[in-house]
Amino acid sequence: MQGAVGTFIVLAVLVVIVCIVVRSMIRDKKNGKSIQCGGECSKCRGCH
Repeated sequence: MQGAVGTFIVLAVLVVIVCIVVRSMIRDKKNGKSIQCGGECSKCRGCH
């Protein structure tokens, strides 16, 4: 039973981390930032 509680806690922490990352990616996308090049055309090497 103790192993199941530990597994659940680790799983819950991982789910929270994944949700935070996905939310950050969605916000960046809505703000016009690209995951690949960051939206700075002067530093872009042809990613568009």
